[in-house]
Amino acid sequence: MHKSELIAAVAEHIDGLDKKTVTKVLDGLLDVIPMAVAAGEQVEIKGFGTFEAAERSARTGRNPQTGEPLDIPASWGPKFRPGSAFKSLVAASKSLTNAS
Repeated sequence: MHKSELIAAVAEHIDGLDKKTVTKVLDGLLDVIPMAVAAGEQVEIKGFGTFEAAERSARTGRNPQTGEPLDIPASWGPKFRPGSAFKSLVAASKSLTNAS
C-alpha cells in the first residue's frame, strides 16, 4: 500500500474525514515521529508500536565483491517494535492465509 492508498483507506474508514484532512494529519505525523526519535525521544502508540533510536554496535562485515573482511563502525538508526495488538493481528491473518 502506497501513501495515497493509505490516505484513501483512512478517509473511507473514518466517516466525515476527507482526503485533504487525512493527508495533513498523516504528513504531520510523518514529520513529527522522525524528529522526536532523532531528538532521542521514544514515540509509543499503544496497540500499534514504538519508534526509537537504537545503537548498532561495531562489527566485522565482508565486502560482497571480494569477500575481504571490513570493520563496520558503531552507528545509530531508527528502530520500530510492533505492539502486541499489531503482532496478533498480523499473525492471525497469516495463519488464516496459510491454512487455505
